[in-house]
Amino acid sequence: MQSDKPVKVTYFTDPICSTCWGIEPQLRKLKLEYGDYLDIDYRMGGLLPDWNYNSGGISKPSDVGPHWDEVSAHYQMPIDGDVWLEDPLHSSFPPSVAVKAAALQDEIKAATFMRKLREAVFLEKKNITRWEVISEAAAAVGLDVDQLKTDFEGLGNDLFEEDLALAKELGVRGFPTMLFTDQDSNQLKVYGFKPYETFENALLAIYPDAVKKPVNLTSDISLFEHYPTLTPKEFATITAISFEEAEEQLDKLFEQNLVDKLTIKNGSVYRLK
Repeated sequence: MQSDKPVKVTYFTDPICSTCWGIEPQLRKLKLEYGDYLDIDYRMGGLLPDWNYNSGGISKPSDVGPHWDEVSAHYQMPIDGDVWLEDPLHSSFPPSVAVKAAALQDEIKAATFMRKLREAVFLEKKNITRWEVISEAAAAVGLDVDQLKTDFEGLGNDLFEEDLALAKELGVRGFPTMLFTDQDSNQLKVYGFKPYETFENALLAIYPDAVKKPVNLTSDISLFEHYPTLTPKEFATITAISFEEAEEQLDKLFEQNLVDKLTIKNGSVYRLK
């Protein structure tokens, strides 16, 4: 990724990483406040190769559901873990390859596409290893689905393998891992779930000249111009209000018929109409 922005953030993630879903509020706020200074290079980490997996008490699909329910409560981000009972994923590799294939068309759309895949699996209980689910998400964000299929079956796999090799080379052992790097190759690592200030401080340590651009909202609905889907935790984190206030304001927008609301067993998400 070539950029004239002073900070590169290499973000090792995975479409089914629940902690990565947990830091979406912090990441979205960072993009809004400091987007002028940073480029995010999304790298896939290969969280679940197959079900030879055994880590942290998780060794089969039915173990993931309860874990996701706990994670949902802890991060205040809506997740329905029942996909692991109803239509379990065999691996996280297919959606990871799909994200790399999407980036060959458009890196910004690829990031939006990964968000769409996450919403599909975390909120809608969709098995995002299935091509019909991948293609639906791709079409929704304006990707060329036929080209995506070609790259998904071809070059996307090579790029994914490159990401796995890079993660190994850099000693990345878990997700999310973010490496903040300046143009002199000075680097800071932020690993796991951290409060917003940790990400902000990493950026400022690497590039002290960065100036925060306050998130000026003319109205509650205006944040949806940046992010067409928002959870209460995202809205609260970005606007620096309480979770309860965020829910109240989002529900008002829903009552005014300005947004749609999807309620699942562990929370809600709001989508611009």
